[in-house]
Amino acid sequence: MAIIEDAYCEAFEGLCIQLMVTAQDAEFLTRAVNAFTALPSTVFGDAEGGIVRWLSESETIDGRLGSIVQLWVTGTGKKATAKFYDQLGRRMRQGILVVPTTAVFDYYPKAIENSFNMMNNVGHCGDGYEWIIEDFNRKLISVPIMMGYDFIIEEEISYAPGVMGGNLWLYCDSIKSGIKVGREAVRIIAEIDNVCTTFDVCSAGSKPETNFPEIGPSTNHPYCPTLKSKLSLEEFKVPDGVLSIPEIVFNALDIETIEKTMLKVIEGIIDLEGLIKISTGNYGGKLGKYKIFLRELGLKEFYFS
Repeated sequence: MAIIEDAYCEAFEGLCIQLMVTAQDAEFLTRAVNAFTALPSTVFGDAEGGIVRWLSESETIDGRLGSIVQLWVTGTGKKATAKFYDQLGRRMRQGILVVPTTAVFDYYPKAIENSFNMMNNVGHCGDGYEWIIEDFNRKLISVPIMMGYDFIIEEEISYAPGVMGGNLWLYCDSIKSGIKVGREAVRIIAEIDNVCTTFDVCSAGSKPETNFPEIGPSTNHPYCPTLKSKLSLEEFKVPDGVLSIPEIVFNALDIETIEKTMLKVIEGIIDLEGLIKISTGNYGGKLGKYKIFLRELGLKEFYFS
């Protein structure tokens, strides 16, 4: 059984939308969803996305295969909101609209005040031939396209502040066990509502300080197992026997869901072979407003080192 380090996760605020994307078959759906959520790139000033879960025909609004996805941008002010609207339109136009048979519905789980009207950044792809229809008890924009049907997107897409950067570090005894444990953590998260992983099993693990600020956060070098012979004993932070440290990063609509996710993942992986220690990333309180202490998640006390 792995031990848990007495540490805290540092998370921060962002804006989020949650959508249901549907298509006639799995091939088109997968292509659209992957295109919309690809390239987590908040560090470059854009947006990042993730898949919450996949849906069967019986679970979707229009009775077709579907997926719940999220898109995020760091910050909650006017500049962040304007950037979010722009990035949402770009990803929608280039990632989903161009994939045959797709439709997009607002799927935020509760009523909120703020929404984006999708006519100016997506609807006008119809070049003036788009129109509003009512179906499934929703107002939808119908955009004619050359495939022979209309692309459908809900007119108003809800957005609200959420929590970004929830994370766990999984110290493993080999690359093989790191991959296995990391994938199990991602699988557990895929069963939890209103949370997404933005990098799946993340191999990088970054830090704010860097010698190359023009490229954004760089590798967290004290925790890179392959640097053991190149760093001093004081600087090298990888424990003996650890050869792989995958990081699992996740965003959620609220802090309670972040905490629930951390708890369920830890409980689900702690007995896996090859896992030595569980910890989490923080930067001394410099990164974000939330500090989530592992010891306060409700885990059994004997798990802790």
